[in-house]
Amino acid sequence: MSDKKLLQQILLLFGDNFKEHRDDLSAILLTPEKHLWLGSDETSTIERLSLINEDKFAEQKSYRVSEFISLPAPEEEEIDIEGLGYNDYYLWFVGSHSYKRKRVKPDKSDEQNIKRLAKIETEPNRYILGRIPLIEGNLLKSCPHPQNPNVQLTAAKLEVTPMGNILVDALANDLHLGFFVKSVIPGKDNGLDIEGLAVYQNRVFLGLRGPVLRGWAIMLELELEESSPGLLRLRQIGESGHLYKKHFLFLNGLGIRDLCVDGEDLLILAGPTMDIDGYVHVYRLKNGVHIPEKVLHRPEIVLDIPHGKRDDKPEGITLFKDIAGEPSLLVVYDTPTPARLVDDSGVLGDVFKLA
Repeated sequence: MSDKKLLQQILLLFGDNFKEHRDDLSAILLTPEKHLWLGSDETSTIERLSLINEDKFAEQKSYRVSEFISLPAPEEEEIDIEGLGYNDYYLWFVGSHSYKRKRVKPDKSDEQNIKRLAKIETEPNRYILGRIPLIEGNLLKSCPHPQNPNVQLTAAKLEVTPMGNILVDALANDLHLGFFVKSVIPGKDNGLDIEGLAVYQNRVFLGLRGPVLRGWAIMLELELEESSPGLLRLRQIGESGHLYKKHFLFLNGLGIRDLCVDGEDLLILAGPTMDIDGYVHVYRLKNGVHIPEKVLHRPEIVLDIPHGKRDDKPEGITLFKDIAGEPSLLVVYDTPTPARLVDDSGVLGDVFKLA
C-alpha cells in the first residue's frame, strides 16, 4: 500500500553543528513560509531548514530554546522535543514528559547492564510545553502581533513544578493516568510519554505514546493562558471544568507518535509504545479538533508506513501539499538506515500521498 503511495524522497541537509543528530529526528513541521522546523530527542534546540528546490531543504539555522524561555536545568540537558505545532504566529513545542530507564550497552558486562536496567531517571527539561513567536521565518522572544499591533506576542512555557509542570501535577490525580505518573514508570515501559502535538485556534492537543490502556491510546486537549510574563497556566476546559480533556482512541493497540492538523481533522501517526518493531499507521480522526469527551473514538487508517528492523522508525509527520502539489505527508525517521544517509550531513525523508 505505502510503496504505491510513496511520491518522492526529500533531502534534509544539515550544518556541522547538527549533522550528528540527523539520526535522531523526533519532530517536524512545515510552516507557510516553506520552512521546515525540526526537533531532536537529544538536544535543547529547534532547527530550521529552508526550501532549496522541490526535493531539498538546507541552509540550517539553529535556535537555542534557552534564548527564548528559561529552562529548569542547564541547556546541555535535552528537552527531548517530540512535537511541533504552529498557530497564529506561534511555534509550539513539547518535550516527552517521560522518565527513562538506563539502556543496555554493548561495552558493559552482563552484570553491569543488569544494574543499569534498575536505574530510572528524569530530566527537568523534558517537562517543557512552550511557544515562541514566529515571524517571517524567525523565532523572536517578543514582538507585536503582525495583524494587531496592540497585542504583544511573547515566548512562554507551562509553569514548572517539582514534579515537572502543572500538567503533570494535574495528571497525578487522574483516574486513568495517575498510577503511571506516581509510579515513575519510564516512557518506554508504557509509562507517560508525550510524542505528538497539534494546535488549533486556542487549543493544544497532546498525543500520548504511552500509556496505552487495553489497546486504547490517549490524547489530551488543553487550553492555555498567560499567567505572568513568560509563564502559561491551564484553563478550565469542557463541561466538567477540569484542567484538560481526555480522549480515548482505538489505534489497534498502538500509541501516538505524532499529531497533525488537516483542516478540522487530526492526522495521527501511530506506532508501538514499547521499544519494539511493529506496525506504523497514519489515522484520520474526522472533525478531530471538535470531538466530544466521554466517547470512545475509532479513527480510520489512511496510510501504512514501512518500518525497518531496529531502524527506520517513523517519528514525525507534516502536511506537504504546498510543496508536492497534492495532498501528502512528509515523514522523518529516527535511527535511519544507511540508505537514507546522504554524505556526512544529509538524510532522506519520505513523501506519501494522502487519502
